[in-house]
Amino acid sequence: MYPRELNYRMPAEWEEHERTFLSWPVQASMCHPDDYEAVCKNYYAELVKAIAEFEPVTVIVNPDDVESVLDQLEEADAHMGHPIEILTIEHNDAWLRDNGPTFIINDNGEIAGISWRFNAWGGKYSPWEQDDALAGKLLAHYDIKQFDAAFILEGGSIHADGEGTLLTTEECLLNENRNVNISKEQLEQQLQQYLNVDKVIWLKNGLNGDETDGHIDNIACFAAPGKVILQVCDDKDDPNYQITQDALQVLGNTVDAKGRKIEVIKIKQPPKRCHNDERLTLSYLNFYFVNGGIILPVFGGDAVETDELAIKTLQELYPEKKIRTVDGMAIIKEGGNVHCTTQQMPAVSNMQA
Repeated sequence: MYPRELNYRMPAEWEEHERTFLSWPVQASMCHPDDYEAVCKNYYAELVKAIAEFEPVTVIVNPDDVESVLDQLEEADAHMGHPIEILTIEHNDAWLRDNGPTFIINDNGEIAGISWRFNAWGGKYSPWEQDDALAGKLLAHYDIKQFDAAFILEGGSIHADGEGTLLTTEECLLNENRNVNISKEQLEQQLQQYLNVDKVIWLKNGLNGDETDGHIDNIACFAAPGKVILQVCDDKDDPNYQITQDALQVLGNTVDAKGRKIEVIKIKQPPKRCHNDERLTLSYLNFYFVNGGIILPVFGGDAVETDELAIKTLQELYPEKKIRTVDGMAIIKEGGNVHCTTQQMPAVSNMQA
């Protein structure tokens, strides 16, 4: 049976969490392995500290890295308001949003997880066998019911409002390096069955230069049911200008699953930056909701003005939440940021820790 038949649904990210999961990086898988120590210290350790201010954190670690990770997180565990747990599961790469499970809940206070097929963003990075198996191992550890999807999907390619509407991009989900011999209509039906959504809003593309082939979590996300935050570009010479104009047109001409017109909140993109002549995917939309707060990547330097605008916009949207910033440049050369790194486990009444 599909999750929909058992009344499971994908909750919105801002709903209460039991904990956050993230995976510790694997040096051999990094685009810039010489940066490993700096990435661990300046990004991952700081991100764990930031999240642990708000909710428990489980860090998935390869067996050989346990001692090193414990040393780096010892101070954080002693001073943060919530516990930090180490869970040993072998993995190839650290982007748990994409290779981990998507959690779903039902009205009976039950939780389950979907294990999507994973092929390292269209076969870009090998090996990925351990990452493809990671979701099942994590769910088994917590004795959580598992649904196995028969198609390829990364968690960063979807965003739900918790009330039956899903955001995604055609560029990613319909890419021939993910799923072949399946139509847009067939894939939409599968999303409806697994996530219990009634409406899928398809943006055409993600941001220019995004090596994930257009993940939604870099360009747009729900702020609340009926509200979408969109990172926009004002420079007509930048490919992101037309991409975001197309997205505005789609969002302006659709309604959500409840028949509401979509209100769009704009966040200005940071200045363009490149590394080795390749564009870095700088995005404020790669933020992450935590209990009572938001973890937001900022970029400094010539992005100070847009950093401040992003903070202001989110604080006005969520006056009751604390905006906690982290250095987005500390990880960006690896291809992702805060949202890509994290995966939330929703809180339910009978959750077993």
